[in-house]
Amino acid sequence: MTGTGTPSTPTGTYRLQFHADFTLDQGAELAGYLADLGVSHAYASPLLRSAEGSNHGYDTTDHAHVDEARGGRAGLDRFVAALHEHGLGLVLDLVPNHMGVEDAHASGWWWSLLELGPDSPHAHAFDVDWDAGGGRVRLPVLGSADDLAELRVQDGELRYYEHRFPIAPGTGEGTPQEVHDRQHYELVDWRRADGDLNYRRFFAINTLAGLRVEDERVFAATHALVAELVEAGYVDGLRIDHPDGLADPRGYLDRLAELTGHRWTVVEKILEPGEDLPEAWATAGTTGYDALAEVDGVLVDPAGEAAFTALDTEVAGHEVDYAELVHSAKREVTDGILGSEVSRLARLVGELPGVTGDDVREALAELLASFDVYRTYLPDGRAHLDATVSAVRARRPDLTAAVDGLHPLLATPGTELATRFEQTSGPVMAKGVEDSAYYRWSRFVALNEVGGDPTRFGTSVADFHAAQQSRAEHRAASMTTLSTHDTKRSEDVRARLAVLAELPDEWTTLVRGWLDRHPLTDRPLAHQVWQNLVGAWPLSRERARAYAEKAAREAGTSTTYTAVDEEFEASLQAMVDAAFDDPTTRGEIDAFVDRITPHGRSNSLAQKLLQLTVAGVPDVYQGTELWDLSLVDPDNRRPVDHAERRRLLAELDGGTVPAVDDGGAAKLLVVSRALRHRRDVPEAFAGYTPVEVTGAAADHAVAFDRGGVVTVATRLPVGLADGGGWRDTALQLPHGGWRDLLTGTRVVSASGGAPVAELLAQLPVALLVRD
Repeated sequence: MTGTGTPSTPTGTYRLQFHADFTLDQGAELAGYLADLGVSHAYASPLLRSAEGSNHGYDTTDHAHVDEARGGRAGLDRFVAALHEHGLGLVLDLVPNHMGVEDAHASGWWWSLLELGPDSPHAHAFDVDWDAGGGRVRLPVLGSADDLAELRVQDGELRYYEHRFPIAPGTGEGTPQEVHDRQHYELVDWRRADGDLNYRRFFAINTLAGLRVEDERVFAATHALVAELVEAGYVDGLRIDHPDGLADPRGYLDRLAELTGHRWTVVEKILEPGEDLPEAWATAGTTGYDALAEVDGVLVDPAGEAAFTALDTEVAGHEVDYAELVHSAKREVTDGILGSEVSRLARLVGELPGVTGDDVREALAELLASFDVYRTYLPDGRAHLDATVSAVRARRPDLTAAVDGLHPLLATPGTELATRFEQTSGPVMAKGVEDSAYYRWSRFVALNEVGGDPTRFGTSVADFHAAQQSRAEHRAASMTTLSTHDTKRSEDVRARLAVLAELPDEWTTLVRGWLDRHPLTDRPLAHQVWQNLVGAWPLSRERARAYAEKAAREAGTSTTYTAVDEEFEASLQAMVDAAFDDPTTRGEIDAFVDRITPHGRSNSLAQKLLQLTVAGVPDVYQGTELWDLSLVDPDNRRPVDHAERRRLLAELDGGTVPAVDDGGAAKLLVVSRALRHRRDVPEAFAGYTPVEVTGAAADHAVAFDRGGVVTVATRLPVGLADGGGWRDTALQLPHGGWRDLLTGTRVVSASGGAPVAELLAQLPVALLVRD
């Protein structure tokens, strides 16, 4: 029974991003709407006390309290009461891997560590290499080494501008610099973070210090409030952030399951194509990026690949080797922002007979850059390590001795070296691929999505069915999603961009004109930006400029966050401005977006219905029940007009069947009807059987029977229209009457099947039940 704290699997969730401007009390006001929408659980972003001003909550500073800016414990009480009043449960996002330490004073544990060093009662909670720092934690906060002169002692603390640091007992005499030199921490130039830090971080974020949750004391302390909330019936399910950062993900999940009475739990694990979650993990599955890639793929036309590859080659000036691009980007990470982590691995290796220290470090970097998955999980994932070793031996024969020496060390489960290597490969992959390569390879950016494979240009209906049959058999309670706070662009942007794969010649002509008319020295980046502008159009100049700046700095090819090229960025913003100010360009964008929008909306509805009805627990990211043309964060965290959504849902419940272009109401219809049916008739979603489609346009439909409800969705809508529509296309359903839960349309399946043209006359999707 939902909302009582007893174990239950959600039938659908709705993600809410809580922060100071959207509090738990505002979430409570949405409980009735969420129930009407059809979800079974609200799915909350992290709620524990976090860094001041945090708009995401992944920088937890205190695991014992609900964040006051989000409403505090009293706000959580009211939120949960409202959910329970409407029969809803709560899924909570947890951050076990790291803690926010930007404001040392706000994090009692970190403050204690800095004050008392290894003797701190919280020293065991953090992952510090004390020997490497000469017994001190290196903190990269200074503008330069000379800034030690700016230190001051005030109110019993060491101050550096707005930064506050503790003074250990008995060390407060002398000049500020003398006081500093006697502490358990060393303030260093921020530029030293890449190579000289001696504490584990979340990725390369200096203000997020890794936690040793594998220590039972740390686990108990960081999960005490969670256990209390579960016991009180407040929390029904959990989403675990970044399990790849944990020393022992399997052990952690086992302890968590025991603590929570085996509540439904999913992990933010990004699976590479063909990779599966370890069978032994105590989890229902992932947060859904794998499902996202499967759903997106079946809506992309593989026939467009050659033309887009040719355009990409023309834009780049050479044929792009994506695998080499990824390797290069990952090496930039190992040699740059994660250099401190690689150095720590090298220190753990020590000396290898006949191998220089430089070769050890180089071999470690090559192994990390060559991993084909985010991480291995020894001993089960040994094959990934073995394959990577073979790849590096072939690529770098000069490192054979070093790689051969490292191989058995990295393959030994439970050692500090092997564990740290496992913890490091994921950040290298994430920063090298998601945050670099995805912004550098602009061939077709709809595919450059978390958990995706940009080299796989669309998938067949048969492959889609095979993936969903496997999902239904092995991970039927895993989460599915299309948009998250981390996706590079929203589902509706990707759905619109998928149309371009059917119009490669038109797109090529437009892009050539824009590149010539508004030249940018970094042409691949320009192509990246033009695709995203068209995908999100119309959008404000401010949003477009912000996206372009972030994309350029993430790509790191012409400007970076730490070395801004102002001249280049000015030219980039001038290019963006031209989309708004140049009459010819503006007219072309407007006309092209008008041309592709109806097809993009068809893709959006198809994409959404597929995600909502395949096996798994579907999540709806806040606001995406209507058209949502958002780009990467923070663009996807803009306020949501829930009052408008509530009003439109009431109209739908009054009997309105909206047109596809009716302000997003058609998408709201799809979301609400699919979610309600999953909630009210869960037995209808127990299996997965492909439904055969026959006739002239059979390739433009994807259909399947979940065991009582049949999903039908249009794909490749441009080709469908150009080919003359559905014509004699039919669904080979069991004989008899069928009714569409979306439009009320009734069809009869006879000897020739059910006519698709009749079924999809109003909307490009249908959700059928026996009539």
